[in-house]
Amino acid sequence: MSRDLLKSFDQLIKELGYRNRSEAIRDLIRERLVQQEWELTDRETVGSITLVYSHDIGELTEVLTAMQHKYHEHILSTMHIHLDKHNCLEVLVVKGKGKEIKKIADRLLSTKGVKHGRLTTTTTGRSFS
Repeated sequence: MSRDLLKSFDQLIKELGYRNRSEAIRDLIRERLVQQEWELTDRETVGSITLVYSHDIGELTEVLTAMQHKYHEHILSTMHIHLDKHNCLEVLVVKGKGKEIKKIADRLLSTKGVKHGRLTTTTTGRSFS
């Protein structure tokens, strides 16, 4: 590894608060393993789907609620926050095979009236010691 690359890495891990390279490398490895876990669609995964939308758009709330009921076996919990007079934030905690969760997220995020959203992927942690 080049000295410049190592120096940049050391600066980054210092800024992020790691005590040493080993801890930072461990987290990089775990991140890649989680990514692979999501790519292997037969494994159970967890994540969250975050949506921002205007509740002023006719029937959007009802459409989103109906979709959540349709996929209820994968949605563990939801949180709804009123950001202001017109905009809402909704966070759904999801669990299931990566392919299924991605399908649910794509369907919710592409719903007309959703202003922004994101699927955040993580792991059940079972594959890590």
